[in-house]
Amino acid sequence: MIVINELLKSSNWISGLQWLFFIFTNIVVIPITVGAAFELSPGTIVNMLQLSFIVTGLACIVQAFLGHKRAIMEGQSGLWWGIILTLCTTAVAQGMPLPILGGSLTVGIIITSILTFLIGITGLGPRIAKLFKPAVMGVFMFLFGCQLIGIFLKGMLGIPFGNQAAGAHIDVSISLLSIVIAIIVIIISVKAPTSFRRYGLLIGIIGGWIIYALIFKPENPVSEATSFGLELFPLGKPAWDIGIIITTVIAGLLNTANTFGALKGTESMYKVETTESEYRASFTITGIFTLIAGFFGLVPNSPYVSSIGFLSQTGIINRIPFVLGGSMFLVMGLIPPVGHFFSQLPLSIGSAALFVSYLLLLNSSLNFFKQVEFNTVNIYRSAVPLFVGVVVMTLPASYFVTIPNVIRPVLSSGLLVGIILALLLENLIKWDSYGIEDKEKPSAIVDKND
Repeated sequence: MIVINELLKSSNWISGLQWLFFIFTNIVVIPITVGAAFELSPGTIVNMLQLSFIVTGLACIVQAFLGHKRAIMEGQSGLWWGIILTLCTTAVAQGMPLPILGGSLTVGIIITSILTFLIGITGLGPRIAKLFKPAVMGVFMFLFGCQLIGIFLKGMLGIPFGNQAAGAHIDVSISLLSIVIAIIVIIISVKAPTSFRRYGLLIGIIGGWIIYALIFKPENPVSEATSFGLELFPLGKPAWDIGIIITTVIAGLLNTANTFGALKGTESMYKVETTESEYRASFTITGIFTLIAGFFGLVPNSPYVSSIGFLSQTGIINRIPFVLGGSMFLVMGLIPPVGHFFSQLPLSIGSAALFVSYLLLLNSSLNFFKQVEFNTVNIYRSAVPLFVGVVVMTLPASYFVTIPNVIRPVLSSGLLVGIILALLLENLIKWDSYGIEDKEKPSAIVDKND
């Protein structure tokens, strides 16, 4: 009866629409870019987009009722997305066929789904969480931001994804429009009233899309009659490239940082500490939906850390509006014309909006680093993984051809290299005991002179 009364409140439906816009903005670009990177047919991309809507909406509802039971978006992981697009770029440069890459990713994602499910049912989540200390999370957020911002910036410049990027050049006209859209979204995010500011990304996408259509008049490559259909392994039938599989599994294990960040970050809002049972339920559900992603070529799921910002900005921590937003998103996926329509979104416009959104990862990174007491000695704990990770990101894929195939995909990913270094350095060395003497020296000198 209480639930029915909540469903009848117009305020909950309005708040649900805000959740719908938030979920939509974060998800719509992901399957389109992955489909473009793997050179899939327009019809396949439409199906992947619709299925992404359905799976994401369903995942949000299930987590709200059976998982962690909080208003935290469960959607296609940005870390997974960044790794997949990076692997596309490096694999193409190193001569690996896209179907082999896609098939090996599929196997790796299925293995990861089983591991994530086991982490859930065995209750290992809290123990793994202890490894992801503030210094590690600071490195993770910063490098995660660098990788995604790099992807979005290329999209803004009109550079295509995957194999099509070979020999590509900056499209000046598309770049100028994308930069203008990004600037407008930033101005809205900074200057607009709070009630209006939360719609900045949506305004950027819709407004930019309209302007793009008026200026460039893009052709419609998909028939309006396109119907929704399930296609197993659209990225490629299961294959066994051990290097790609190892990289995928490592990425999946590191993706658990999103669950820890999202749940820990919302504890103060809900005035509770995350229990072992909540970790169990959250990981178990994420594992199930990761398995679905492996079979149908989707980017695997995780709780969205960016939900913390949305909750802080709107104050909508009640589950009912969140469930309504997820339900509306699910229904959008069940209507074929909706999937067809949104598949036409220009990648440059979507990239411009998300470019602005993910700039905020710098703030998340700095908040974690504030919890660490750095000095001239223990700064190495974060300096090494940060600088090495950023430099590896800038190296051309051709530089890694001399590395054995088994470890090449891992070592060519600046994000993975940086996070692995941060985990090792932070958990193998007691950094807080170093540099204390150096901090005491200035005061000692002053006393002596006195």
